[in-house]
Amino acid sequence: MENFVASVKNAEAALRDLFGPTPLQRNDHLSAKHGADIWLKREDLTPVRSYKLRGAFNAMRKLVGDRPGTNAHFVCASAGNHAQGVAYACRHFGARGTIFMPITTPQQKIHKTRIFGGDAIEIVLTGDYFDQTLAAAQAFCAEQGAAFLSPFDDPDIIEGQATVGLEMLDQLGRAPDLVVLPVGGGGLSAGVTRYLGETGAETRFAFAEPLGGASLKAALDHGAPVALPAVDSFVDGAAVARIGALPFDTLRRFSPADVHLAPEDRICRTMLEMLNTEGVVLEPAGALALDVLEDLGDLSGKTVVCVCSGGNFDFERLPEVKERAQRFSGVKKYFVLRMPQRPGSLRDFLQLLGPDDDIARFEYLKKSARNFGSVLIGIETTEPANLTTLVQRLEQAGFAYRDITNDGILAELLV
Repeated sequence: MENFVASVKNAEAALRDLFGPTPLQRNDHLSAKHGADIWLKREDLTPVRSYKLRGAFNAMRKLVGDRPGTNAHFVCASAGNHAQGVAYACRHFGARGTIFMPITTPQQKIHKTRIFGGDAIEIVLTGDYFDQTLAAAQAFCAEQGAAFLSPFDDPDIIEGQATVGLEMLDQLGRAPDLVVLPVGGGGLSAGVTRYLGETGAETRFAFAEPLGGASLKAALDHGAPVALPAVDSFVDGAAVARIGALPFDTLRRFSPADVHLAPEDRICRTMLEMLNTEGVVLEPAGALALDVLEDLGDLSGKTVVCVCSGGNFDFERLPEVKERAQRFSGVKKYFVLRMPQRPGSLRDFLQLLGPDDDIARFEYLKKSARNFGSVLIGIETTEPANLTTLVQRLEQAGFAYRDITNDGILAELLV
């Protein structure tokens, strides 16, 4: 049987029919910020703007070879990057593809999947939640006798994702000191860590998971994959409730201390930093590896490679990303203010604002008392310290207020 390193090399050679190696770019901004030699493996620059095409292509080629116009039928369930990778590969091979997506999938993702697949694919929208979509896809696959393409729990998928590690070593010309990998279902991490390990590279690994979807950490804590009771879907490319069984077989050798959890709001700050400073558009999962750099301790003098796993970002989400980044950075807060119902009370409040404070939201909520009214007010500023001093001035002036910025229930209802 062909060994893993040789099979990954064969997969990488075949992949060149679709696209060349994605760039490995030294990032001067991050290198200066962390005092290290930081390189970005730009998987956001594949034809489908994520690494998922690698695994889908590799699994398909094992079944259909290089024969165009095959009668093979592939099925997958995905709301994002895996769907687009499967669609692109189906068109390349002339294979038939049926792609199940949740009814709630944004039209932008549906449209892009249809463009990548063209006449080779059919999109089926079913289920409000992914588990319902997956069950429908698997039932259809069994009925049709089609081949189901898992996004991560498949040896050929893992082998395809491992080509990221092969390219990385070839491009850098040496093994890096540290590789930072984003984790969803675990296919990318399993492939890259196994490939580098079997080539003898003396490289340390760090894994980045969203705080609201830490399935690898949960599995390492328990010694086996477990289903998370709840998942925050914001980092949709990595919000997986249960790590794949096959990926975990490879990743079980690592420690929970190797996994670093990225708060969703902090990921938003990282996305904005890369967009505004570097002009790099990353989806939330694509920013994971960069976001945890600050959690990795002293990186001075180290050569570090971060995998930017995807750039499929819908710019309609940008206002939400900016909002969450500002809140995390402490430069935007929301208050419910008890405003006296008398002439001049609003003017008294406005005089408390500093020169860099701006009112971003002002809304009367109700008048529950004759002498006071409740006001929802949002304040943006340039430095967190400005809001600290504003709160002090509010208290000195005798204004009753409640900071609801981090109150999940109230903020969701009112903001």
